[in-house]
Amino acid sequence: MKRRLYFLFPDSGHARTVVNELEAQGIQRKFIHAIAGQGGDLGGLPAASRLQQQDLGSRLERFLWGSNLIVFFAALFVMVVMVLLHIGWYWLLLPVGLMLASFLMGLEFVTHIPNVHLAEFRDAMQHREILLMIDVSAGQVAKVEELVHRHHPEAVTGGVGWNVEALQL
Repeated sequence: MKRRLYFLFPDSGHARTVVNELEAQGIQRKFIHAIAGQGGDLGGLPAASRLQQQDLGSRLERFLWGSNLIVFFAALFVMVVMVLLHIGWYWLLLPVGLMLASFLMGLEFVTHIPNVHLAEFRDAMQHREILLMIDVSAGQVAKVEELVHRHHPEAVTGGVGWNVEALQL
């Protein structure tokens, strides 16, 4: 799983300069994605795919979170029914274990898998700013952030998210 870095630039000229510098540092163009709002210029920039522009990752995250909640409350309901029917206590371990597993998966997801959503950048992109998304390994995050900030103080850091390359999100 790669990390996705988000940077906002005031115009496409600044973004193109950063893309060229990143390519010079060995980051392939296929791992750099640019999005602009209505009327924004993406000339010379690697445009984001349709899936990346629709923020499918955000929808996937909401689906998984909702599914986790459904599993948790279904197990809670089953546990309450089992208690009311006076079923042996050892059978209660099944829904309790399922609830605990659901809780721990949700906790792991929330605390260890950061994500940034495109909705956070909509206002800036409406003002013709360019959002650059850069997919790098976890070990390259600090290097790329340092490179962008050292040479481009006009860049606004939007955060770090996750990216599943196989899903092309």
